[in-house]
Amino acid sequence: MAYDELLANRVREALSEQPMVEEVKMFQGMCFMVNDKMCICLRDQGLLCRIGSEQSAIELEKDNCRQMVHGGRVMKDFVYVDIENLQTTKDFDHWINLSLQFNKVAKSSKKKKS
Repeated sequence: MAYDELLANRVREALSEQPMVEEVKMFQGMCFMVNDKMCICLRDQGLLCRIGSEQSAIELEKDNCRQMVHGGRVMKDFVYVDIENLQTTKDFDHWINLSLQFNKVAKSSKKKKS
């Protein structure tokens, strides 16, 4: 599992005010679940942000992220943001805020029965 621990600490700090945050190993990295919903994941040298399909389309046009493709399938709610686009506090906060904003309306994934 490869992810940037300094970036993970930045995300932890940014989410510290959220009432319900859980860290889960997923997607060959670390995912932060907010209110039982996947919100932000760390993988390699960047973030996987769940921002919704409408916001993803807007951000993809700005050329500051790339679409998530999983198993050959486009995941419209998710974008990858490389570390180069997270250098300033303003840029980092932008992605955190978009992820938290969508988290409020995102559907929770179905719990697997044991």
